[in-house]
This record gives sequence, structure tokens and C-alpha cells, in this order.
Amino acid sequence: MKIALIQQHAGPDQAENLQRGLEAARAAAAAGAEILCFAELAFTPFYPQIPAHLQTWAAQVHELAETIPGPTTAAFQSIASEYGVVIILNLYEKDGARAFDTSPVIDADGTLLGLTRMVHITEYAAFHEQGYYDPGDCGAPVYQTRFGKIGVSICYDRHFPEYMRALSLAGAEVIFVPQAGAVGEWPDGLYEAELQVAAFQNGVFTALCNRVGKEERLTFAGESFVCNPSGCVIARAGTGNDETLFADLTLAEVAESHARQLFLRDRRPELYADWLSQT
Repeated sequence: MKIALIQQHAGPDQAENLQRGLEAARAAAAAGAEILCFAELAFTPFYPQIPAHLQTWAAQVHELAETIPGPTTAAFQSIASEYGVVIILNLYEKDGARAFDTSPVIDADGTLLGLTRMVHITEYAAFHEQGYYDPGDCGAPVYQTRFGKIGVSICYDRHFPEYMRALSLAGAEVIFVPQAGAVGEWPDGLYEAELQVAAFQNGVFTALCNRVGKEERLTFAGESFVCNPSGCVIARAGTGNDETLFADLTLAEVAESHARQLFLRDRRPELYADWLSQT
């Protein structure tokens, strides 16, 4: 499996952002990528850096959201079917009176396979997400794509081992992580280490695609990366620039991993309900 993590900045001109994304998707597909992943809110400013009651983009924050299916998913469905590629997006989704941080997953024939909605919603300086997003209600889906089984862990969800383990138990071979991670937000190397451990403990590839570029209150770091099921970083993008990171994944490594050979085999799930129900 050859994957492409499309790391791009997003300016105030959303039409221009989307056009750059479409062009990058075509270029990645033409270069042989089979699964393409974009960063969190890839085609819009990162709205949650401004508290919802202070934002000036729209009278109501939900006016900033879009429906799925909608024009953005339709544009990428066309590319998916034309080039025979799987595409993972991340959009601010409107569903009636609710809104979500959502990753639509499009299969290689252009079919919209389903939606992953971010489950855990954070609230801290410049990440005022609870004013924008409802908690996801789709669980932790795994998608059987033309090229393999994939899961999506949107940004904050990756910090929760229970979520990553759920994707692994459901059969994911690769977990994609659309992220909006800022410069200085974490100690050097910590987020890489976190996903190295998740890959090792769960016997999966992890692939984090980050935003990049300076915005109103944040500068996004880029530095997208990929880990193999042994916990090693096998590909890494640069800092500060638009870039498409390619990585070749050998899916046989999943079945051969320590997690699939040992850890998952020796689990004691009959014990865990009481442990994990503590608040």
C-alpha cells in the first residue's frame, strides 16, 4: 500500500484552499499513491482557535459547517473514481442542528464508505472546540477499502488508548490521524512517541497528517509522519511548508507484529469493564 499525507496550509480563501487540495490529490494519485489523507479542517481556517462567541466568520458558528454528502465530498469522489484512489478528508460537518469534526472516507470507486466523527472534544487556549463540535456519535468505524482496512482517529481522539485499541480490535491495518497541531504545543518528539507506542501496542501502521502554516493565533507545525507496527517512524515530512509525504506500507507487517502475535492474543477483556468504568 502506498499512502500520501497531504500537508497544506489553509488561508481565508476557501475556494483557493479547496482548489489546492484537489490539485494535490491529483498529483499524489498520479505519483502512485493509493490512499490519500488530508489534515484536520484542511480547506478552511482552523475556526476553534477563536472562541465560538467571538468568531466573526458567520452570525452562527454552524453556518460555517457543510453537509456530507455535499460539494466538497462530491469533488473528491470524482477524483477517487477517476484515479482509483481512496481519499480521507476532514470537514466541519453540519447535520441538522448539530455539527461535528468529521472525516468522510471515500473508496477507490468514488463511493462514500462512511463518516468518522471526533468523539472526544477538547477545550483549552486556542483550541476552543467545545463551542463548535458535538461529540461524535458514529463509534470507531473501520473501513474495508480497495487497498486494505483503515480506521481514522481525528486529532484529539488519538490521545485516548481506548479509541486506538477499538480500531485495532475492529481490524484496522492503518490508522490515519488528521491533526491540527501547533508549534510549541507539545514537547519535542512527544506526539511521534505517542503514535509509535500506539502502533506497537496495537499492531497497526499509524499515519498522522498535520496542518501547516501561520494563522490568526496559531502556527501549525506540519511534521506529518508514519509509524510501522514495530513502533518505528518510517517517513516524516518537514516543518513549516506544504508537502505531500509518501510512504510504502507492507501490510504483512501487521499480522507479524508483536501485538497481533502476542498482546491481542493474551488480552483479558472479562476484567476490563470494571477497570475502565471508573470515573
